[in-house]
Amino acid sequence: MSDLNVPDHLDFLKSSPCLKGERVTFTGTLASMTHRQAHELVEEYGGQATHSVSRQTTMLVIGEEGWPLEENGQISQKLGLAEELQAAGQLRILHESNWLYLMGIQYNRDEIRRLYTPAMLQQLLDIPTHTIRAWERAGLIRPVRKIYRLPYFDFEEVTTARKLTDMLKAGVSRQEIEKSLQSLAKHVGGIDRPLAQLDILERDSHLFYRDHAGLLEPRTGQRVFDFEKLDAEEHPVEELVDREQNDILAFEVPDHLPERLWTPEDWFDEGCQQMDEGDLAAAIEAFRMSLIEDYNSPVTHFHLAEALYRQDKVDAALERYHVVVELDHNYIEAWTQIGCLHAEMHEYEESLDAFDLVIRIHPDCPEAHWFRGDTLRELGQIEDAIESWRSYLKFDQRGPWAEMARQYLDQYAGEEVPSEAQPIKIESTDNGETPA
Repeated sequence: MSDLNVPDHLDFLKSSPCLKGERVTFTGTLASMTHRQAHELVEEYGGQATHSVSRQTTMLVIGEEGWPLEENGQISQKLGLAEELQAAGQLRILHESNWLYLMGIQYNRDEIRRLYTPAMLQQLLDIPTHTIRAWERAGLIRPVRKIYRLPYFDFEEVTTARKLTDMLKAGVSRQEIEKSLQSLAKHVGGIDRPLAQLDILERDSHLFYRDHAGLLEPRTGQRVFDFEKLDAEEHPVEELVDREQNDILAFEVPDHLPERLWTPEDWFDEGCQQMDEGDLAAAIEAFRMSLIEDYNSPVTHFHLAEALYRQDKVDAALERYHVVVELDHNYIEAWTQIGCLHAEMHEYEESLDAFDLVIRIHPDCPEAHWFRGDTLRELGQIEDAIESWRSYLKFDQRGPWAEMARQYLDQYAGEEVPSEAQPIKIESTDNGETPA
């Protein structure tokens, strides 16, 4: 029995045996498979797959893992034309889940949903890992889970955050974006999270809000002084408040405020802010100030190591990463960085030791398998490297590392690995067989 919820207005799906006579087009990023695989599946089920919407198109499928929005904030041309044809009764618009239901296919959405670590997202989306961490601190993206401090993110949420960020930077108005999201909601629903992301991004960069821990800058997640906690007579500070939003407007920290008021958390947040803005020297100083009073914070040491590395101080960064794992032996990202830095210095045996340790701690850490394979290749241990590349492809099929792993397997093992993933854990409700 399928676990998909089919709305009442899509009851026709329950009696539709296949795609015979259908001309099907896809828009947005699919969660269950690639567009090429979807085209093959359409052909197998008796339909005809097309790359564009025309008056002959009978069905448009909207992918679950990437919003079909253009850079200008408008819905995709495919979806726009499909809505016109739908209004004329010539075409049906389906969510990916309902399209699978139509073919008698079920899948567990949580299992098929692709999750990515910061390192994988950096390769796949060309987003620096420090930007991903800044987005997480701001609440723009939220990890689905963390394993030994290693966060895993929903691909759709990250791509939506990047798309919204790019559109706002390009000058697209919040109203235009929201209008497009509302239009999408008619077909796919679930726009609450993108709208919440839009709220965070749209706020002026100098606007703060108060939560249980004090004041927070929403774009970066930076903590700042909560002036209400200061003695007004000793430190008079004028406070501007947006009464409708109950927001606090930003202030420069007055020079006369004594440094003793800064907590380790304040200095850590200041370091993150400076690192996000590219002032690495100031970030390093702030992290060191935080560590003066809270030396046993592995997270602060990790960020200090990252700032040092971005300043090309590799030896200092490596030493700081070692401090991290001394304080928290299972800090996966720190061990991975140790391995990468040793590899950068051509110390491959030390590098391999670090990656092997990561895999012992967390056997399903994708980048550890990738880096281990690359290190083994440098050492000439190709047979072991092949196993690492095969292991990596269990977690990623679409990114640059996945493509390189396929090339290596073809080169060294003579394995022609398909460049697209097979549908994950999809079962037919008719005969139990998985579609090719």
